[in-house]
Amino acid sequence: MENYIQRKQTKKIKVGDIFLGGDSPISVQSMTNTDTRDVKSTVEQIKRLEEEGCRIVRVAVPDSQSAEAVKEIKKAISIPLVADIHFDYRLALECMKNGVDKIRLNPGNIGGQDRVKTVADMAKERQIPIRIGVNSGSVEKSILEKYGGVTPEGMVESALSHAAMLEAADFGDIVISIKASSVPMTIAAYRLLSGKTAYPLHVGVTEAGTVYKGTIKSSVGIGCLLAEGIGDTIRVSLTGDPVEEIRAGKQILKSLGLLKEGIEVVSCPTCGRTKIDLIGIVNEIEPVLDRLNRDIKVAIMGCAVNGPGEARDADIGIAGGTNEVLLFKKGRIVKKMPQENAVEELIKEINKL
Repeated sequence: MENYIQRKQTKKIKVGDIFLGGDSPISVQSMTNTDTRDVKSTVEQIKRLEEEGCRIVRVAVPDSQSAEAVKEIKKAISIPLVADIHFDYRLALECMKNGVDKIRLNPGNIGGQDRVKTVADMAKERQIPIRIGVNSGSVEKSILEKYGGVTPEGMVESALSHAAMLEAADFGDIVISIKASSVPMTIAAYRLLSGKTAYPLHVGVTEAGTVYKGTIKSSVGIGCLLAEGIGDTIRVSLTGDPVEEIRAGKQILKSLGLLKEGIEVVSCPTCGRTKIDLIGIVNEIEPVLDRLNRDIKVAIMGCAVNGPGEARDADIGIAGGTNEVLLFKKGRIVKKMPQENAVEELIKEINKL
């Protein structure tokens, strides 16, 4: 696939054993919805996220018991661990001592520059980056009054003021996110922020909603920004199993050609020309193909019109005929077969490639 997207070059920052920003791949991340103090359940969920392709995972740390649990969680997982801290700087210190790879914390909310410096000094010593996260609902009252409510300009000012506190403590391994539940506001805020800073950006639409509606909102918001070259790591925020966030995030990246992982499946929407159960075939074969880590394009088309011709750039595919299915490779028909053998034969041919 041609590379039509020119990513903005941001500062390269190390998070555990991976990098964000610069020329690093865009990472898909998620957050657990378990009780962090329940180490077993939290680790089990993170393992599921890892298997789906999650690159970074965040856990809520509302109390010292959660901060203590971080130590055991970190030992049991393979991907970088982020501690989500609000207000209590001591929890950030405890989590860093317990091995987290990144802290999510807003310096302006922890009680003064002396506390900011204490956190920044330990983070710098241990090479732990800090993510500043400003949401539309967390903008400071003074900024709301200045701009007459929540605005992209106010969100950016808030984020950069938090960053300035870390910079004043001689700390620069910073990641920034500024999310709103409104897609247009999110896009406007990130565009503005991207023009004002070179720190890597964590992109997402906050409180996006259920798996169906939230995936659509996130795809529009995140996809628009990524297409403009903005974004170094993404999270799709969904009300549901966090594994769905990883699936959606990876698909957003694949759709933009920013992730070359796994088989790309294209299929037509069907019409009156379709003489085979195309929907049934797609539903049967897609889960099988999802488990195959092959960098190929597979087309599943309803008829000869949309088959080898329209999908000629596919490595392999099938097209429906009358009471039969055509198998084609690179636009050339190589075999005819009964519909009932289509899935089995296609998988067999894919494995030969």
